[in-house]
Amino acid sequence: MRIALLYPPPWKIPERGQAAAEDGDGPPPGYGAGDLDGDFYQTPYGLLSLAAQALRAGHQVKVLNLSAFPWPQVEQLIDGLDATLWGLSCWTANRRGVGLCAARIRKAHPQAHIVVGGPHASPLAKPMLAHHPAIDTVTVGESEASFMELVSCLEAGKPSKGIAGTVFRQGGCIRTGPARGAIRNLDTLASPHDYFDTHIVMTSRGCPWSCTFCGAESQWGRGYRCNSVDYVLDALEKACKRAPVKLLAIKDDTFTTQRTRVLALCRAIQQRGLRFSWSCDTRVDLLDEELLVQMRLAGCERLSLGVESGAPEILAQIDKNITVDDIVKTTALAKSVGLKTRFFMMLGNRGETVQTFKQTLAFLDRAAPHEVIFSCLSIYPGTKDFFDAQKLGWLDSEVFFKEPFQELKTPFDASERCTVMMSEWFARHAGVQTLYRDSVAECRAIVERLPEHAPAHLDLASAHYAAGELDQATEHCQHALRLGHPLPGLALNDLACIAFRQGRIQDMMDRFSEAAARDPQHAVLIRNVERARGWFNEQGPERGLPLELQARQGFELLERTVQPTLPGPLPEDVLQWSPSHPATSKTGNGDKTLDARKRLELAPDD
Repeated sequence: MRIALLYPPPWKIPERGQAAAEDGDGPPPGYGAGDLDGDFYQTPYGLLSLAAQALRAGHQVKVLNLSAFPWPQVEQLIDGLDATLWGLSCWTANRRGVGLCAARIRKAHPQAHIVVGGPHASPLAKPMLAHHPAIDTVTVGESEASFMELVSCLEAGKPSKGIAGTVFRQGGCIRTGPARGAIRNLDTLASPHDYFDTHIVMTSRGCPWSCTFCGAESQWGRGYRCNSVDYVLDALEKACKRAPVKLLAIKDDTFTTQRTRVLALCRAIQQRGLRFSWSCDTRVDLLDEELLVQMRLAGCERLSLGVESGAPEILAQIDKNITVDDIVKTTALAKSVGLKTRFFMMLGNRGETVQTFKQTLAFLDRAAPHEVIFSCLSIYPGTKDFFDAQKLGWLDSEVFFKEPFQELKTPFDASERCTVMMSEWFARHAGVQTLYRDSVAECRAIVERLPEHAPAHLDLASAHYAAGELDQATEHCQHALRLGHPLPGLALNDLACIAFRQGRIQDMMDRFSEAAARDPQHAVLIRNVERARGWFNEQGPERGLPLELQARQGFELLERTVQPTLPGPLPEDVLQWSPSHPATSKTGNGDKTLDARKRLELAPDD
């Protein structure tokens, strides 16, 4: 069967230089570049999982990321692509684009079956069908089993009504199929890493906690399930083999929920000799010193911690079940083994006041994470915030179908004064903020504790560089390379920065060129190369112009915009189908030219 899986754009994106659509289907009022964060443009891992199940079953599958495509190109693709089944991934931010794509598919392919799933569609399945007559089926929650049963029915010419875990149309009515139990053994699922290049890895589903703002339970059900250590180890190895840079992001809701499993996984990574750097998301109350040490030795470089607030009363009201002291203690432990800490913080949770917000800012000074990201509370369908707001009478779910906003970002119950203050503060502090950098003494203590850990030596090298101690910085860079650092480009970047400070311009160019050839996608490296190129173009060496370079190990990957993980150019044969579909190729989209690494040149532009 021919299956097209789409990640639709948020709305009708106009062509560059063109005005927004006059039919009201364009960007929301006041929308500006950057309002959609970078994560939005990543094809959802769940969509890749659906594709993997269908590919393993022998079907022809195209996964197409259209999240940044102008609407005329979306129409052209839909009109020209002939598929039996169209699956659309629906999130709150692209809910309007899902409806528009479904309508276009129905117009171009009247006999096709259109199924929608995802965290926005699941809790609003019935109204999705009511508002979008083009949609045939909505899958609720975890969708692999429901989706594959739908595929089997369509392939056999059997009715697709009544499939467990779906909401569907029947006899002019919208009906709900039987509930479908969660997949108990996640190891039975085909891995997306067998078919697609992505630096994102998921090893579990669900979260035992129930924070008021989170929709994990509505998507995965209550409780927590995970893949076995062997399954995860194989997935990580596959992801590393496909990755041009050995840097992965484990995006489980709460990675360290099962302590013994994570310990076993970290030790197995070391035993198998896998060398890569990774990050994960978790909670502060699920970490201890032994676990943190093993995570670091297995390649973990950054912990993203759901902290949300520094005010105890807010933590209590959002059912976070952690204390300020928990956060401070765990942050200090993580820093003591060299793990970078990133706090996810929120503005506008229930109970927020001017005083609680000031408490949060004071708390950050005390906890001193390396980085912090603030976000405004968004009310997502299926969350406790959503249901409580409905009970309180200030939210009607119809706004998600009638209003053009990107996401429903609004304080839960803050006063107008507090809302104005938070809005003004957020406008000045959006994005990642760096709050803390490790000193030479702190990095040296970590090296003494983990003397054979290459990333610890590179951290110490960067600290020496920041202190102007270039000989020591060079020594530890070179030692990190001798120990087999999984990201040698970062060490070479540091050596290039050192060379520039010492006046060795040719050596700087050589180190940058070598780094770009080995690890071409590090954001810090790319920024340095671009600055150096501009400096040469302006005759910097001859004119004595300054050149600002960065020597640091930020967990920051500048990905290639390649289908289907990101909304890159579509392959020339995108409208064609063949038994050996391009989704199984190394790049995941059949465009072999995209697999070639593009090296960054340092020569001045002509």
